[in-house]
Amino acid sequence: MRGRELQQAFEKLLQEHQRIVFKVASVYASHPEDRNDLRQEICVQLWRSFASFDARRASFSTWMYRVALNVAISYKRRLRPEESLEPEQLDTLEGAAGIAEPDERLAALHRFIAQLDPLNRALILLYLEDRDYGEMAQILGISETNVATKISRIKQKLRSRMTGDLPAGVAYGTR
Repeated sequence: MRGRELQQAFEKLLQEHQRIVFKVASVYASHPEDRNDLRQEICVQLWRSFASFDARRASFSTWMYRVALNVAISYKRRLRPEESLEPEQLDTLEGAAGIAEPDERLAALHRFIAQLDPLNRALILLYLEDRDYGEMAQILGISETNVATKISRIKQKLRSRMTGDLPAGVAYGTR
């Protein structure tokens, strides 16, 4: 593919999978301006990397998640490493994911996710997207065993938090 054909193919795929960009930006940036900046940065990096996309090695959505998460993690570290989502900012997550907030348990889940470090946040995002462990491993560049172990630990912490065994202020997976 050359020039215009490459651009048209990219634009079509980006349009089809734009929810990935919105979800990742919503999980990693809590302020509206930051989310817009992050979405733009993700799109720029996707375009820069598009010529190297190899459909034989991964699906477009898998490749797109990998690029988007890498950009988001770098952006988060650069922007406001100490920032976490406040309860009143959770509506951005719901809006981007297209879901309503039915009860306090879902709000507690969002607060829990907001306290995770970038890698674990990415893992949970992919887990909630029903990605299989192999695809998660490929996207994040870790082994399937590591994916399974990390998800199991996160679920344990979440269960403890939901049952009241873990204080709400204790963050998991932070450095």
